[in-house]
Amino acid sequence: MNIWLTLHLIGILISIGNIITAAFWKVRADLTKQPVVIHYAVKNVMLADYVFTLPGIVLIIISGSMMAAQAGMSLSGLNWLTLSLILFAITGIIWAVILIPLQRGMIKYSEQSISTGSISNEYRNASRSWAIYGLIATLLPIVILYLMVAKGF
Repeated sequence: MNIWLTLHLIGILISIGNIITAAFWKVRADLTKQPVVIHYAVKNVMLADYVFTLPGIVLIIISGSMMAAQAGMSLSGLNWLTLSLILFAITGIIWAVILIPLQRGMIKYSEQSISTGSISNEYRNASRSWAIYGLIATLLPIVILYLMVAKGF
């Protein structure tokens, strides 16, 4: 098997796996309504993004670029690769511009909630926005994965 394809698949597994798993644990923590549990979870969601999602994305970019170059693939016109790259960029923008700041806010608000013993409205609002944009940023990579496998156009 091609080393670039192997690295690409590892990057995909690490990043998508972490995105889904982190969301699962964050939602589970929110359901406890316990500020300490929630704070611990949101801090670790952020850490997991840096430890797993970001390296996975780097692997995807490097290995995907190498495979496209080796295959002589064109980035002109709309095809499965260019659409995948557009969706990948949109996902990255959502993550960097919206989700990371929301996660920082959730960490701050959940820490403040520990002293009061109840979850603040600021945390709830940030968490709600995180869930909406996080769902989009989770579904887009799944669409990209489909495009990469199907290569339909």
